[in-house]
Amino acid sequence: MKRRTFVAGLLGSAAFAFGPRPLFSAVPRNSVWDELSRRVGPRLIPVNSPLVASARTGGAGSDALFKALKNPYYLGDEPSLTQSLGWTDAWTSQPSVMAIAAESASDVAAAVEVARKHKLRLVVKGGGHSYFGNSNAADSLLIWTRRMDSVELHDHFVPNGAPSGAQGEAAASVGAGAIWGRVYDAVAVKGGRYIQGGGCLTVGVAGFAQGGGFGSLSKQFGTGAGNLLEAEIVTADGQIRVVNAYRDPDLFFALRGGGGGTFGIVTRLTFRTHPLPEQIGATLFSVEATTDQAWRALVARTIAFYSSDLFNPHWGEQLRFSGRKLQVTMVCHGLSQAEIEAAWEPLLGWIGEGKSDYRFTMEPAFFAVSGRRFWDPEFLRSIPGLVLQDTRPGAPASNIFWASNLSETAQVLHAYQSAWLPKDLLKPERQASLVHAIASASAEWTVTLHTNKGLAGGSDYALRSTAETAMSPEVLDAFALLICAADGPPAWPGIPGHEPDVEEGRKEAVSVARAMGPIRALVPNAGSYVSEADYFQRNWKQAYWGRHYARLEQIKGKYDAGNLFHGHQTVGSK
Repeated sequence: MKRRTFVAGLLGSAAFAFGPRPLFSAVPRNSVWDELSRRVGPRLIPVNSPLVASARTGGAGSDALFKALKNPYYLGDEPSLTQSLGWTDAWTSQPSVMAIAAESASDVAAAVEVARKHKLRLVVKGGGHSYFGNSNAADSLLIWTRRMDSVELHDHFVPNGAPSGAQGEAAASVGAGAIWGRVYDAVAVKGGRYIQGGGCLTVGVAGFAQGGGFGSLSKQFGTGAGNLLEAEIVTADGQIRVVNAYRDPDLFFALRGGGGGTFGIVTRLTFRTHPLPEQIGATLFSVEATTDQAWRALVARTIAFYSSDLFNPHWGEQLRFSGRKLQVTMVCHGLSQAEIEAAWEPLLGWIGEGKSDYRFTMEPAFFAVSGRRFWDPEFLRSIPGLVLQDTRPGAPASNIFWASNLSETAQVLHAYQSAWLPKDLLKPERQASLVHAIASASAEWTVTLHTNKGLAGGSDYALRSTAETAMSPEVLDAFALLICAADGPPAWPGIPGHEPDVEEGRKEAVSVARAMGPIRALVPNAGSYVSEADYFQRNWKQAYWGRHYARLEQIKGKYDAGNLFHGHQTVGSK
């Protein structure tokens, strides 16, 4: 992996990676930061990376550091770090030179004005979960929105500029630096309302919604973008705009799925909220086949069962196929535990009949809880093995994250590919082809059907609201997003004992590409989800946005003609 050199100092030459962009201006060493400091005061802070410090000292203290890197709250609270540390042969997480710990839209506007004036490379970090590395860049100014994490509930929210007499609706306004775990606690646990957020509790709100944004119950409630009612954003001219369906509707369209950090810097978002489901539940188990023939039969039975019994607004989440092993992690709403158990009896009963062909590596588990308890940190901590805790001294007890997300924390990605699977593949006459593709792919590498990330089979609301966004229309026709990915443990160049394993990364990337072969043959022109896609995607404009790309490019030209906001595979990048 090529390593970019971090320039230690207050000013350096800008190294821009994408699209048409200006060169860094030659200015006195401290004048830019002096000017910015006068605007934002102590919120302008130097960025000191523990990774850079460890590399400079030959790895001193690196074991303790790399243990700390497995805590997503530490990664989020440290402006120099990102939730992924890089991607083999693509990028390595690099710290900015300085950061603005923004507390208001005015702070962001000051940063944008100074960056435009002096041609500074800008990056923005909320949750820092960008797989493409767009929330970090060497020699840059970071706008760090972590402190902007307020949550305000509204009984009757009316967007700015709405016609007189417009009827308000229940909503929640959320600061751009908030993460979904804390939003759920405020809106669902304490407020008793449902908000369509992400599955991962430490994902940032702003990037999530701008990319589109799926959660476990998206088949019912749609995407984050589809539920966005209004946004406050700082555009490249330094203006603070409040945009919605009535004010700057073109920019509002772009913010709903057009990609994060592309059209400006979002500082606040207001989402529609819904009645909280009385019960939210799940089914968890894993089963292994003893022969190839039994495995293909299990894949076929699972696809047929999903098509006939789970392809509806109640169910979402994952069916994972790996070797000869099926792992089920499915979430539902509106069903009691007895109803959940009954729903799965057709598949589990069939598995039980073939006792010599299958064995459970995790026995089936079912549960249903009150909607107010599903994201309640205190309740979740009471279930062994479900969540992990922020272990830093003095960390709030509410700082939890799903144990299943631990492997992603500070990962180095080796490969990541995704493909929308159209609902026609569930037709009886096409299921055999789908089964063959999945079975063949899973012999090479793990493939997972994220059934909540395709809205076919979903509610009318989910389909209608998402159709109004900038996301690819393929999401409306897809029954799932198939993901095939590989990653390694935390690593960073120059730190002895913790160097990235480049050769292993390349080897696994080949395996992922081989596994995706049968899927690409089945759906040769399948698009991808911009937030979970291949860094090396060739036809990315079509894959991420389809027919909407031309409109998005026009909007980009209107609000950011100089391409101040740019990143890898973002609208307007070349």
